[in-house]
Amino acid sequence: MSTPQDSRYADNPSEVKQTDTAPLRTENKTHHIRTPYESRYASSPAEVKQMDTAQLRQAFLIENIFAADQITWTHTHYDRYLTGGAMPVKGPVTLITIDLLKADYFLERRELGMINVGGDGIVEVDGEKFELAYKEALYIGKGKQQVIFHSKNAQQPAKFYLNSTPAHHSYPTRKVSKNDAEVVTLGALETSNHRTINKLLVNSVLETCQLQMGMTELQPGSVWNTMPAHTHDRRMEVYFYFEVPEGQSVCHFMGQPQETRHVWMQNEQAIISPPWSVHSGAGTSNYTFIWGMAGENLDYSDMDHCKITELR
Repeated sequence: MSTPQDSRYADNPSEVKQTDTAPLRTENKTHHIRTPYESRYASSPAEVKQMDTAQLRQAFLIENIFAADQITWTHTHYDRYLTGGAMPVKGPVTLITIDLLKADYFLERRELGMINVGGDGIVEVDGEKFELAYKEALYIGKGKQQVIFHSKNAQQPAKFYLNSTPAHHSYPTRKVSKNDAEVVTLGALETSNHRTINKLLVNSVLETCQLQMGMTELQPGSVWNTMPAHTHDRRMEVYFYFEVPEGQSVCHFMGQPQETRHVWMQNEQAIISPPWSVHSGAGTSNYTFIWGMAGENLDYSDMDHCKITELR
């Protein structure tokens, strides 16, 4: 069985002095900021079938997204997707490249999407500032060289949940609020899956190369997401669960429709979903999750549906 991950640190190539654009600002000090990241290999259905609970969690679960005054990344070889978080507390945090990208700057050949799941924040993109409140999104296209994350209040820091994919073309930076989103309501309370889907960074709202992001909110009394389940071989996906009440959990289902597995998840954790896998979940309470996708197809409705009675 292949080793599922490779963890290391990416160092800022130059020291950053105390300025408004410093990754971390404290009085009369110079800082050398590090970005922790790990890289995980893709796993086949045959390999996953043999995994025990610990191996399954090690290969797919991302337990720690946010760390104060850092940007953390988890890279998967499924479509070279990057999932991470930026949480500025003591001062601004700057996006820097990491070694596995082999790039002079992070967005040299990538695009970046984010949704703020914390306090009010500001994202500065090559000098242009975008204010992001709770559940507001921002898309940044290929070629932007400086991205700086700020919190408006250190006592209630912003939490920028980040997704990034390779990009072949540069599209404009754009903020998208829930009022700008394409909104779809699905399910019903009677089937425990009444939910509102907010399509934020999708091709029906703005242009991207391949990154698609949105947010699904389950209504009180409903616990099932993405049920009936589906797969889409043209796209992989990452789920980030939040607004999970204290003391509650979400059980995420994955695997081929006839060979499913489950992973128990806590608040503000993410999980990688291969293109051959279902991606569904049920919580012990209602909750919200962010979905991010990448692949060769931008058609949101392009899915291979699985009958509930045929799941195994």
